[in-house]
Amino acid sequence: MPSLTPTNSAIVAAYIEKTPGSAALHARAAGMLPSGVVHDSRYTDPYPVYTRRAAGPRKWDVDGREMVDFYGGHGALILGHCHPAVTEAVQRQLVLGTHFGSCHELEVEWAGLIQELVPCAERVRFTSSGTEATHMALRLARAFTGRSKIMRFQRHFHGWHDHMAFGVDGHFDGTPTPGVLPEVAAEVVLLPSGDIEAVEKAFAQDDDIAAVILEPTGASTGAVPVRPDFLRGLRAVTERHGAVLIFDEVVTGFRVAPGGAQQALGVTPDLCTLAKIVAGGLPGGAVAGRKDIIDWLDFDVSAARKREKIRHQGTYNANPVSAAAGGEALRLIRDTDVCARANAAASALRDAFNKVLAEEDIPWAVYGEHSVLHFFTNPRGVEIDPQTWDANAQPVSVFGGETRKAMLAKLYLALVVNGIDPKGARGLILSATHGRDEIAWAAEAWRKSLRMLKDEGELKH
Repeated sequence: MPSLTPTNSAIVAAYIEKTPGSAALHARAAGMLPSGVVHDSRYTDPYPVYTRRAAGPRKWDVDGREMVDFYGGHGALILGHCHPAVTEAVQRQLVLGTHFGSCHELEVEWAGLIQELVPCAERVRFTSSGTEATHMALRLARAFTGRSKIMRFQRHFHGWHDHMAFGVDGHFDGTPTPGVLPEVAAEVVLLPSGDIEAVEKAFAQDDDIAAVILEPTGASTGAVPVRPDFLRGLRAVTERHGAVLIFDEVVTGFRVAPGGAQQALGVTPDLCTLAKIVAGGLPGGAVAGRKDIIDWLDFDVSAARKREKIRHQGTYNANPVSAAAGGEALRLIRDTDVCARANAAASALRDAFNKVLAEEDIPWAVYGEHSVLHFFTNPRGVEIDPQTWDANAQPVSVFGGETRKAMLAKLYLALVVNGIDPKGARGLILSATHGRDEIAWAAEAWRKSLRMLKDEGELKH
């Protein structure tokens, strides 16, 4: 792959100068790991940053550089890094045991907290990840309805298993990505996001749709937002056609509100998938929802109804250490203002970043509701006011078509050089620990980074 960050770039030179330890580690990793990384989003040209430790809203790389963290463990850390209560719960459990291979009290307490907080959670089944959770949700929906097909929406991300491995950042025509069987891809109805008429038409033409799954705040946690009326429309359509409505709340669960997006937006799905925050930042996930659907996993119910149950194993399902962390995190979310503080910090940071854009005369915008923010870099170059631009009023087409990959690559490097770690060049995720100091630090880093881009001719002065 040709480099997106040429060696004559001052931004790249500054990045290389400040991160020699990361360069050395990546040189070693390249001989062991594909592209030297363990997660696609960490692939970085010329190389990624390697972190040594983290606390609260901050992290320190292997070269000792302090950064404000705006990725938050891929959104898992709404409590910030190393929250004392969560750390204590994990340490307490480590002494008692990390894997019993049997049932334990913590899994019961953990499930009870999910049931208490999440509106749809009549029953809960634990998994080890969000991908596993969405996989299980689809299987439950197909068994429950006796139908084969799954309706998804372009750019909505639901993990990497076969039904989800296309239509996110490419293959919007529904064709499969490498390794996915065409027969599997053919069982997915892939539609434009936010178009209820397309949904109605698809159901009218096909009576084999078992479920509709989506991110309830929009693709990539609201990068392409959907309106609440679309969710209400989906609720009505799925009820009318006997299909299962699944909210993928892997990111939004316990972040948008203590009960997730379904609580905040007032639309209750049949099933939801959970991960990240649900396990307090440790590995773990869950499917929660209607009893009559999740009963397909129940031995006694299945036997009584003379049907074959869905088999589900998982060596690390409800691992006691993850259960300890998850239970403590959910109690804090239930009993304190964690979600409100994260949302308020994001609102303040959005305003600060947009003020910088206006002052620097750059027609971009930072948008997003709740505690996840997104960068709109205006690929078509239309005239906008960063401080008044409304993402929710835009057509879906506005959010596609970004071709300035080199500029985005440099933007990310510049932000890291100036002391913040975002979620790539896409935006920011905040926690309840981000305060005034972090917001001021980040706003200054944003200004410096934009000026670096201007100096390289990537932005108009």
